Amino acid sequence: MQLRIFTEPQMGATYDDLLAVARRAEDTGFDAFFRSDHYLTMGGDGLPGPTDAWVTLGGLARETSRIRLGTLMTAATFRLPGPLAISVAQVDQMSGGRVELGIGAGWFEAEHSAYGIPFPELGERFDRYEEQVAIVSGLWNTPPGLTFDFDGTHYRVDGSPALPKPVQDGGIPIIVGGRGKKRTPRLAARYASEFNVPFSSTGENARLFAGVREACEEAGRDPASLVYSSALVLCVGKDEAELARRAASIGREVGELREHGVAGTPAEAVDVLGRYAEAGAQRVYLQVLDLGDLDHLDLVAGEVAPQLP
Repeated sequence: MQLRIFTEPQMGATYDDLLAVARRAEDTGFDAFFRSDHYLTMGGDGLPGPTDAWVTLGGLARETSRIRLGTLMTAATFRLPGPLAISVAQVDQMSGGRVELGIGAGWFEAEHSAYGIPFPELGERFDRYEEQVAIVSGLWNTPPGLTFDFDGTHYRVDGSPALPKPVQDGGIPIIVGGRGKKRTPRLAARYASEFNVPFSSTGENARLFAGVREACEEAGRDPASLVYSSALVLCVGKDEAELARRAASIGREVGELREHGVAGTPAEAVDVLGRYAEAGAQRVYLQVLDLGDLDHLDLVAGEVAPQLP
């Protein structure tokens, strides 16, 4: 099982905070550093304010060397599909081919109104999201020297040179996720390299993974060609005192974290991750909420990761 570090910088973090976490994650052997794509805190004052996801990842691309970089999830409401394809492909070039694009429909209305971003109703948001994924994928996969066209309900592309191209072999992986029962699995089966389930039980993970595998079979795609992943909050301590301190630092209760996240002692964390592996997760994004606690990463890298298959 691969372990990735996932951060929520809209809650209050500078670029330097994120750089420190990304470098520690790289140094301690984690597979990737991911961040959310949000512009408004969901609790607290959010100081010093939000950082832009793709500006951040462009910086990290030049200040790391091995770790993969990406978003869970870039909101389709935030950017037009053509400029998004250009930005992500550029960061892929800047990183030497280490970028992945997690993209979703967008859901947090308050951040849209706070920064003047249109927020359509859910049906239209998902329609736009589907068109964005089709356009971004089409631009990246158009052979050099040819042009790309798209005539959708919300977006139209005419004669695009479809540049720049990603540099990594096989192109930039697209991550689709969520709990939708019909449209999301179909979208994942058509375009995604990975399907992600956010903050759900093992049973819910198994059910949603099965839905995507079924959608792949209906589309004539090998279900094993996707990576299946989970995102879970992280709170591990070498003993109960350290666990309680880490829970308090993120404003959560130990019991609730043990029930819903990768939480407890290192042995408990290994057990939780094993249960998610049995449910079908091949990769887990560990949501790190206290970005100043780099020892937390050291503990998981040293006492949890080595015990995983």
